[in-house]
Amino acid sequence: MFDFEGQRVLVIGGSSGIGRAAAQAFAKAGAAVTIASRSQAKLDAALATIGSAARAVVLDTGNVAAVERFFEEHAPWQHVVISAAQTPTGQVRKLPLEDAHAAFDSKFWGTYHVARHARIEAGGSLTLTSGYLSVRPSTASVVQGAINAAVEALGRGLALELSPVRVNTVSPGLTVTPLWNKMAETDREAMYRNAAERLPARRVVAADDVANAILYLAGTPSATGSTVLIDAGGAIA
Repeated sequence: MFDFEGQRVLVIGGSSGIGRAAAQAFAKAGAAVTIASRSQAKLDAALATIGSAARAVVLDTGNVAAVERFFEEHAPWQHVVISAAQTPTGQVRKLPLEDAHAAFDSKFWGTYHVARHARIEAGGSLTLTSGYLSVRPSTASVVQGAINAAVEALGRGLALELSPVRVNTVSPGLTVTPLWNKMAETDREAMYRNAAERLPARRVVAADDVANAILYLAGTPSATGSTVLIDAGGAIA
C-alpha cells in the first residue's frame, strides 16, 4: 500500500466516478486531498464520503483565467490528477460539429490548461485520464478515440517538458460510474453484463480499479511517460 501521509493532492473531477474513487483512495493513504469540479452540489456530496480531511473548490477547466488564478493562489502540489471531462459521442458524420469541438474543449484542452498552469513540486506527479478507445476504435466514438490518443501523446511530451515532475496517463475501459446513470437501469445492467461476457477479465472496470492505478503511478518514483490500460482486456478483445 502506498503512503501519501501529509502530501497535498489535487483531484480535478474528484466529485464523482473515477476522480471520486481516486480522492477516496488518496485520503485513505493519508493525503491531504482537495477535489475540484464545476458543481458545488456534487462536491458537497463527495466530501461526505471522502472524509473530514478533504476540501473542495469549484473549478471549470474550460475557463483558462480561472485555472491560472487557482494555481497562482495555491502552494505547489505533490500530486495532481485530472479526471474531469464531458465528451458527447456519435459517429463523425452524424455528431454535430459543435459537439465534437465541445468534446475536445472539455477533455483535451481542459487537460492542457491544467498542465500549462499547475505548480507541482519536483518529483511529484501529474496523472491524466484518457481511455482505451485510443487503441481500440469504435465506429460510434471516433472523436473520443482521437481525443484519448491526443491526451496520451500530450502526457508523453509533458513527461519530458515538465521533468522532474512525473507525468503519466491512465486509460480506462468501460467503467461503472454515474456517467451511465442516464440509461434505464435494465439497459445499463444489460450493457455491463454483455461487456463482461466478452472481456478477457470477465468483468467491467470498477472505479476503484482505476484509482488503484492512479495511486500506483503517483507513488512510484520511476513511473513517468507511461500509459496504463485498466480496461479488463478491452483493448485486445
